Amino acid sequence: MHFPRTDSAPLSHFGFLTLRHFSMIALTNALEPLRMANRLAGCELYRWSVYSADGEPVAASSGLTLTPTRKIDESALPDILFVCGGADVPTAVDSGLVHLLCRLAQRRIVLGALCTGAYALAKAGLLDGYRCAIHWENLWGSRELFPQIVFTPNLFVTDRNRYTCTGGIAPLDFMMHLITPRIGRTLAAGISEAFIVERIRDSKDRQHIPLAARLNSTYPSIALAAQLMEANIEEPLSIEELAQLCQTSQRQLQRLFRRNLGLTPEQHYVTVRLGRARSLLQQTTMSVMDIAVACGFRSPCHFSRSYRALFGHAPSRERRPPRTMLTHTPATLPQAGSINP
Repeated sequence: MHFPRTDSAPLSHFGFLTLRHFSMIALTNALEPLRMANRLAGCELYRWSVYSADGEPVAASSGLTLTPTRKIDESALPDILFVCGGADVPTAVDSGLVHLLCRLAQRRIVLGALCTGAYALAKAGLLDGYRCAIHWENLWGSRELFPQIVFTPNLFVTDRNRYTCTGGIAPLDFMMHLITPRIGRTLAAGISEAFIVERIRDSKDRQHIPLAARLNSTYPSIALAAQLMEANIEEPLSIEELAQLCQTSQRQLQRLFRRNLGLTPEQHYVTVRLGRARSLLQQTTMSVMDIAVACGFRSPCHFSRSYRALFGHAPSRERRPPRTMLTHTPATLPQAGSINP
C-alpha cells in the first residue's frame, strides 16, 4: 500500500560530501529514510547525490566506496549539503576543502555534518557562534580547538542554517526528525516499521558517552562509583556507602566528581536514575508510580519534580501515542531500488 503525500512542496535534494575515511554507517542511515519515504509514498519525494571534492569515489573507513560519486556543481547545488566525516578527520580537511565550503556558504546553501564532519565546517569557520553536535570521541578535542563553537553532547542539533549530527545510527533519527513534518506521521511510522525501529529519538536525546571517556585521566574511584550507582537503582546507596565501597573518603569522592564531571556524586546518581526512568517510560507500560519506585524515588511527586528539572517536562509526556495501524506488510511493499542520485 502506498502512503499519500501530505503537501505539494517541491522535491528536496540532499547532498552528501564524503571525506576520506568517512563513516559509511552514518551516511547510509541518513540516506535510507529518504529512499524509504519515496518507496512508501510511491513517488519521488526526495532525491540525493553523493559528492567528493574531485568527483572520484572516496574510500570509507571500512574501505568501501559509493558510486556514482560526482563533483559538486556550484551552479546546481542541493538544498542541503552534509559533510560526511569519519576516522582521522583532521587529515581529510585541507585548504581546498575549506575554500570549497566557504564558497558554498557564500551561496547561502544550508550546510550540515554527519559524524565528525562538523570538524570540517568548524575548520572553515562556518560554525562560529553556533551550537553543534559531533561524535563523542571528538567532543573534548573540538571544544579545545574551537572555543567559539558550542559543542553539545546531543545526538543532533539544528541551529539556524547549520544541521549537525553525531555518527552511528543517530543520522537515521536526525533524518526522520527533518522529514516527518513534511511527510506526516503516518508515513513516518511506516518508515520506522520498515526499518524495525522501535523509537525515533529527538533533539533532546544525548549521546551515551562512556564514563571512562569523559575522564581525561584514569580515576578508578569514579568509575567504580558510577558502576555501583548503575547497579543500585531501586535502592540507592548513600554517598557514605559509595565512598566505603570505593575505599576513599566522602570528601575525596565529592572532589573527584566535581573536578571531572562538574557534578556532585548525588547529582550524577539522580541523573543516572532519571535516565533509567526515561527508558522505562518510553519502552514499557509501567505506571509512573511503579517507575518512580523502581528508580529509587521516595514519592511520585519527588520523581516528577526531579524529572521536570532535568528534562524540562513531566514524565507523562514521554508516553508514546498508540502506534498508527498500517495496512501494509513487508511482503506487499514494492521492491527496493538501488541507491542512485
